[in-house]
Amino acid sequence: MLGIVGHVQEMKARALALVRLQLELATIEFKRKAKAIGIAVVLGIVALVVVLYAIGFVFAAAAAGLTEVVPLWASLLIVAFLLLLTAAVLLLAAARFARRAGARPETVEEAQTTARELRDA
Repeated sequence: MLGIVGHVQEMKARALALVRLQLELATIEFKRKAKAIGIAVVLGIVALVVVLYAIGFVFAAAAAGLTEVVPLWASLLIVAFLLLLTAAVLLLAAARFARRAGARPETVEEAQTTARELRDA
């Protein structure tokens, strides 16, 4: 029969074995998820490239369609101007959202207060 010390040591050994197994399982799960995410990112990038080509063809078709009304150089110029105008509007919207996303002073101050309290505790 094991004494109390023996039981404690046995429980400690089992707990350590359980922790090791949990870490091994977490590592395997992390690798599996990382691989799946990597594949998803690559497929997403490929899809994005295909979409960009498709958008290019749409604009080329729009320019080709405008050649029925205006000369080729004018239709290309019109499509290019519309693209630049769209990009400018999107950049302005992005700048507005970026300004909103900036950290508020109260948020930074609260984080510093929390960090100080945790450090002092």
